Amino acid sequence: MSNDLSISVEGGVALLEMRRPPANHFDEALIGRIVDAARGFDHDPDCRVIILASEGKHFCAGADFGGGEFAADHVTAAERLYRRAAELFDVRTPIIAAVQGTAVGGGLGLACAADFRVAEASTRFVANFARLGFHQGFGVSVTLPEIVGRQAAADMLLTGRRVGGEEALRLRLADRLAAPGHLRQTARELAAEIAASAPLAVRSIRATLRAGLAERVRAALDHELAEQKIHWATRDSAEGIAASLARRPPVFTGE
Repeated sequence: MSNDLSISVEGGVALLEMRRPPANHFDEALIGRIVDAARGFDHDPDCRVIILASEGKHFCAGADFGGGEFAADHVTAAERLYRRAAELFDVRTPIIAAVQGTAVGGGLGLACAADFRVAEASTRFVANFARLGFHQGFGVSVTLPEIVGRQAAADMLLTGRRVGGEEALRLRLADRLAAPGHLRQTARELAAEIAASAPLAVRSIRATLRAGLAERVRAALDHELAEQKIHWATRDSAEGIAASLARRPPVFTGE
C-alpha cells in the first residue's frame, strides 16, 4: 500500500483516502492507485460502496502545475493521467466523494467521476480552467453538465467562480450537505443506505443509469487534451498558471 492512499473496509463500505495534504494534488500514479483499488472492490462481495475521501484541508486541487511531472511537461503528464482517469468510469461499484475544503480543476473532475458528492456549507467547487488559460479536462466536459445541466456548467466553466456547498446542493452538484465536522459520517450514512439495498440490483440500476458514460468521457478526454495542447502553448496559459501560483489575478491578452 502506498503512503499517499489508505484503503480500509468496514460494514460493506470501502474508504479510499488520498493522503497528500493540504491540497491533495494528484498525478498518474495516485489516480492509478485509486482506479486499481476501486476496480479490485468490484470483485469483492464484502464491498458494496466506495467512499473517496482525502486527508487535510482540501479534497483535491487537481494537478500540481508548480511541481512534479505536470510542471515539467504538461502534455505528456496529461496524456498519461487521462488514460488512467478514463478507467474510473469502468468501475462497477457505486462511489461517493466526501468533499471538504475545495475541489478545484481536475479535483472537481475527480469528484464528478463519483456517483454522489457529500459536501459541507464551507466546501467550494471550482471549475477554474479558463482562469488558468486553458480548456477543461478530466472529462468535466461530460460529467459537469450531466450533473448540473448545461447552463449551470457553462456558468461555472466560463467564469471559473467558486460554488459553495449550499449552492452546490441546489444545483445537485452536492447530493448531501453535512453539518460542520460531520462530512465522513454523512457520507457513511449515505453509503450504508446504498449498501442495505440488493447488491445485484444496485449494480444493474447503476449500469443502466450510466450507460454510455465511459465511452462519452473517453471521447471527451481526447478532445479536451487536444484543446489543452493548443492552449498550453499560449501566453495566456503561461500567465494564468503563473498568476495562480503567485496567488494574484491573471491578466489575459488573448495571445
